[in-house]
Amino acid sequence: MEDEGRPRKLPKLDHAESQDSEPRMTGALVSEQPDTTAPETTATATATATTENGEYEIVGANAAEESNAGDEPKISKRQMKKLRRREQRRAALEQAKEDGTLAELKKSYERTPERFRKSKLLPMTLVIDCGYDELMLDKERISLGSQITRSYSDNSRSPFRSHLVVSSFNKLLKHRFDTVLAGMHQNWKGVRVLEDDFACVAEKAKEWMVVPAGGTFDGVFANMADAKPEDGEVVYLSSDSPNTLTELKPFSTYIVGGLVDKNRHKAICYKAAVEKGIKTAKLPIGDYIQMASRQVLATNHVVEIMLRWLELGDWGKAFLSVIPQRKGGTLKETTPGDSSRAESAEINETEDVVEDDAEVDDVEKEEAEAVKQAEQVTDQAMEEAPVDASEAN
Repeated sequence: MEDEGRPRKLPKLDHAESQDSEPRMTGALVSEQPDTTAPETTATATATATTENGEYEIVGANAAEESNAGDEPKISKRQMKKLRRREQRRAALEQAKEDGTLAELKKSYERTPERFRKSKLLPMTLVIDCGYDELMLDKERISLGSQITRSYSDNSRSPFRSHLVVSSFNKLLKHRFDTVLAGMHQNWKGVRVLEDDFACVAEKAKEWMVVPAGGTFDGVFANMADAKPEDGEVVYLSSDSPNTLTELKPFSTYIVGGLVDKNRHKAICYKAAVEKGIKTAKLPIGDYIQMASRQVLATNHVVEIMLRWLELGDWGKAFLSVIPQRKGGTLKETTPGDSSRAESAEINETEDVVEDDAEVDDVEKEEAEAVKQAEQVTDQAMEEAPVDASEAN
């Protein structure tokens, strides 16, 4: 009977609740249990410990989650950047509420397609002359590429945008864009990248500025609807010019020298314009702004100042909204044409021989930031309907 009873006890040993098994059989069966019960016991212990001690509550919870999560991926660097930007935006919005500038700040946060759809194309052309390629060092050429890239982004996001052209784009700078930057300029919207020189581009601009396809009379041009194409002018911006620019006009082309050379080549852009018989002028920065440091602006700053004037119709406000804070620009109380004009000769406001933006040593980092911004503009713009054929490359 003892031999018959032993088999009947075996099924009981398979139950976890069984307490009547023999030591030898119990040991053999129980040895497999820790693999399935130990993690739960550990997690429970951790949770219990954290419940009893509030000081370590979060640590205990995280430990429990990590034990259950296994190999779940951690937050990526891109996600971290998004979170930081979100926090910065929240802080900026709160500050704007206190300052009463909330509406203006929200407008600046609009996506580029939304801005492009709302912005108005005006019958005016801005040209960045890249005909000085061989005069620059590699570092300076990279910096100029960044400034051109930022000019594209600024024009795309401006409430009142102009026709934008990059001229004499046929040398080493073009090679860098084609190779290192993988031809990103070919995807730009609302900009023409041409091999022709600035004089030839100025002639072509007369054709694409014809209204209505070439722009509308909005913003500061709203009261100039009676202007005619023949009333337009071609002006090369140069701090060496004896003339001062007072306003921007419809059907006009304004040329900015694209040269980063630390002022090694004096008045080279001014001389190039004179040789071509093109009118020159300088921005009236000396009439409106008192600078605390060198009055040299990068190419993209000059472009942005002119875009801001199209929006504001006020040189003083345009200068202050664009000039980097490190230059310490303050608005003058004297009116244009007063004694302030005497010191304008010492101010290289547009400085066709522009120097490195921010004078940074790491120009490739500067380039990467400009490229990232331009790619965002292009990607967002491509989500919308194609740009009108008159603005295509």
